[in-house]
Amino acid sequence: MAAKDRIGKASDVARAAQRNRYLKRLIEDEDLRGSLFAAYGAARSAYGRMSNGKPATEALFEDKKLQRELKDAVNALRDASSALREPPKRRRRRGGLGRSLLLLTVAGVLAMALSESLRSKVLDLLFGAEEEFDYSSNNGHAEPAPVGASAA
Repeated sequence: MAAKDRIGKASDVARAAQRNRYLKRLIEDEDLRGSLFAAYGAARSAYGRMSNGKPATEALFEDKKLQRELKDAVNALRDASSALREPPKRRRRRGGLGRSLLLLTVAGVLAMALSESLRSKVLDLLFGAEEEFDYSSNNGHAEPAPVGASAA
């Protein structure tokens, strides 16, 4: 019976591991594994340098190789954590180019409706500039010349 229980527990653990998204990423992503191995190697090396007999605070502040190894371990862990996070889901663009054109059209119509100077510029561009005429009335009624004035 004990063997069946062990096999049952092992199969439950295997199923749980198959469902775990982080383990899937670890198995599938070679860069993630490389970052984790690099972090492990740098941390192990840093631990070896720290346990060489010096006090830990002295080793941290004075040993440049230890500082570099710790920095490498931190950078590798940062790379691994960013690789482990799933890429953000892409948002579906709503409308794209059509929506932008509609927005520009509505904005243009509103601008023309609200601005008289813009409206006159657009009309001048479309139909040509208006020529302003001063109309003087010549209907044949001239005022009489004053009396005693001579015509020159």
